[in-house]
Amino acid sequence: MSFVNTLINGTNFDHKSLNALQKVTLRAVIVSFLFYGLVALEGMIMRMVQADATGLIPEQFFHPDHYFSIMTVHPIVGIFGSTYQLVFAAFTFLVPFLTKKPLYSVKLANWTWGLITAGTALAWVAAFVWAYAPLYTLYWPLPADTTQFSAIGGIVFIIGVALIMLGTFGFIYNIYATIFQKVGVHANKTTKELLISGFGIDGMLNLWHKLTGKPPYSKEPALALPVVAIFRGTVDTFLDAIVILSAGVLVLVYLIFDASGSPLNVATIDSLLYKNYFWWGLDLVADGLVLIYVAGSWYLLATLITGQKLFMENVARAALMLELLVSWMVWSHHLLADQGQPEMMKLISGEMVTAFELLRQGLAVFITLVTLWKARPLKMTMELKYLLGGLVGFGLAVPAAIIQADMGMNRVLHNTQWIIGAHVHIALIVGLYMTLYSAVYVLWPIVTNNTKLYSSKLSNAHYWLHLIGGIGMGAFMGMAGLDGMLRRHLYVDGEFNTWMILAAVCGTMLLVAWLLFLLNVVMSVGVKGLIGIFLPSEDKTASFGIEPETVADNHKV
Repeated sequence: MSFVNTLINGTNFDHKSLNALQKVTLRAVIVSFLFYGLVALEGMIMRMVQADATGLIPEQFFHPDHYFSIMTVHPIVGIFGSTYQLVFAAFTFLVPFLTKKPLYSVKLANWTWGLITAGTALAWVAAFVWAYAPLYTLYWPLPADTTQFSAIGGIVFIIGVALIMLGTFGFIYNIYATIFQKVGVHANKTTKELLISGFGIDGMLNLWHKLTGKPPYSKEPALALPVVAIFRGTVDTFLDAIVILSAGVLVLVYLIFDASGSPLNVATIDSLLYKNYFWWGLDLVADGLVLIYVAGSWYLLATLITGQKLFMENVARAALMLELLVSWMVWSHHLLADQGQPEMMKLISGEMVTAFELLRQGLAVFITLVTLWKARPLKMTMELKYLLGGLVGFGLAVPAAIIQADMGMNRVLHNTQWIIGAHVHIALIVGLYMTLYSAVYVLWPIVTNNTKLYSSKLSNAHYWLHLIGGIGMGAFMGMAGLDGMLRRHLYVDGEFNTWMILAAVCGTMLLVAWLLFLLNVVMSVGVKGLIGIFLPSEDKTASFGIEPETVADNHKV
């Protein structure tokens, strides 16, 4: 088959054979990766500006208004437009797949990706057209300050964020409505049993019964462990959405009054109280939601790849319950550098409780690796390679964060490129995204009815470029931070050019990796298939085609 013919028609993909659930999953995945390309391009623009690449990119990119507007919308596109879309798509498919029940509402799933896509696009337009740039932290009263930023741009930005949160609520409702359906394997389960299992309480009770010599509380838990992680993580997703939406409404009220000519007094809102509230919610994404969702994804991938029961499953369930308390109490590590923040909150929340994040994530890494180790020999498939890459990413990023969770070290590192490079970018690009790529490779034959990927060579090239580029960019940004390079700052004197050039080289590797992955997907499904994914499904059922046992068989040597 010629290259052009494959580009148009794909390998063996037939979009007409897909059911409604498969199509809505693929729609969100495609949009997610398009947003990833946008955020990678934006990141490269910032890297090139910091590397003083005069003549290589248009001069307007060097203007502070443009630079800081990119910095403001960069995480919105990356975290919500790309990561949320991909995570929500995977879990919208996985919950019915793992529970063998129909999704509560495919229509609601379509509204979810549609709202998040529209909201992300609006936020990006606000930055691009009106240069709305109060930085991604949105610290009070900066986002409501119309002496610096356009009120119209701010209103459009906040409406965009609100749409993202409404889409998030749609995802949450769909997940819980699906889990609590009294059909299939859960036909005889009570709501109490599902709640006890969903929060991991049955794991704690099983451990307690074992210690006290009693029979197991539950030999067959109501919910599979990956579903428990999704159930538990979605609690944090809900709380985070409430905080971000309510903070957005507050900003929107001030912007509307300002635009009407009757500005409100921003001093009415206590800045430190707002910052604590804001970071409590936002931290549920970083230290609660991400770690829980990622741990659950590792457990699922390990069991699917090996076909074996998870090592120390009751401990893993209990740890997810424990994380419920930890993730709600660690937000103060973001405020260790704030002089107004009470010292006891810094000590207990910012340092002591935060340390448990390292222990719990380390436990998840250990459980996953032992599960894989016990199943040897295994084929080094793409999904296994990406899973190991994800483990490496968090193995680097989480300790980098714990170093910052010390009041002394925080004074040195907090406002530098160290935190955004060595911690945030490595955690997201290497840890989170490589885990998600592993899930994509596992789910690909299930969601596409056994469509063959166009090229294994492209897959391998994407893997190495993404892994090396992600670690390299985060490391070089971190080294610049150790030399004193501040974040949320535009340098024009070339002081940190060497580190920024090296980071830009690695960032280019990430961008090329994305292009190769995109080419592989397009060549697999074809342009016709890509368009067909967004057409209504002829098959309204939700059958899955491939059983978990078959997935595991494909990885045995």
